[in-house]
Amino acid sequence: MSDDAHPLLGRTALVTGVSRRKGIGFAVARKLATLGASIVVHHYAPHDEQQPWGGDDLDAVGRELEAALHPSARLADVGADLSDPEQPQAVIDRALQLTGALDVLVCNQARSGGDGGILDMTAERLDGHWAVDARATLLLTAAFARTRADAGAPAQRPGDRPERVAFGAPTGRVFWMTSGQGHGPMRGEVAYASAKAALAGVTRTVAAELLDLGIVLNTINPGPVDTGYLDPATTDRDLTETLQYIADSPFGRFGRPSDPAELIGWLATDRGGWVVGQVLTSDGGFSLG
Repeated sequence: MSDDAHPLLGRTALVTGVSRRKGIGFAVARKLATLGASIVVHHYAPHDEQQPWGGDDLDAVGRELEAALHPSARLADVGADLSDPEQPQAVIDRALQLTGALDVLVCNQARSGGDGGILDMTAERLDGHWAVDARATLLLTAAFARTRADAGAPAQRPGDRPERVAFGAPTGRVFWMTSGQGHGPMRGEVAYASAKAALAGVTRTVAAELLDLGIVLNTINPGPVDTGYLDPATTDRDLTETLQYIADSPFGRFGRPSDPAELIGWLATDRGGWVVGQVLTSDGGFSLG
């Protein structure tokens, strides 16, 4: 069904955290749409409305994504607070309703605000970021994996290595989003950095288990991408040093949402199927100093 211009035609992708046209989630959803996929987008507008950069018009978000669709592809959206542990399964169930199948999962949701340095840290702050940034990603992935698993399969124990079945091609793709916590300090973002570090740290373990189902997992670190929080007019932080660092960098700019979107788009196609279980940094050399 697919063709060279639309390699994802006939497939369905769910992208979480798609509520702002300046965001990475929107850029990823639009890229997957241009590749032919039907798209389900998740959003939670109340979170964005509390941020300095504000929310967006969800109807306009939908219209722009719809304009990028292949004529035979479809679009749906679902609003959900992923800090609620019941919602990841509900979001996967809603995504399955669009076409009856789900092929690509992009866990892009993230919590902004409510963080601090180690002296500010509380259980509430840690739990708030863990719930959205890490736990929801793991629960979404688990729900996605169960759509391809044998319901009667025994529970895995530490060290289990089930007999592996060879797959001619990946049966699905999962993408996690992490941050630059492995490349340098993220002052004032202890809760966010710890949750994202958990995803980076467990990538290989979950990727190995998902391969038993033919599912390919990779984690993307997009580096500093200006989605509003790096705009002097709407930032929540002091950008003095960051702006000077960027000005002296090889490309002289922050990342654009389209940068990680292009990488995820390629990895989601058959051409990217040989890359498995990696934490990939796509930051224009920012982390090289």
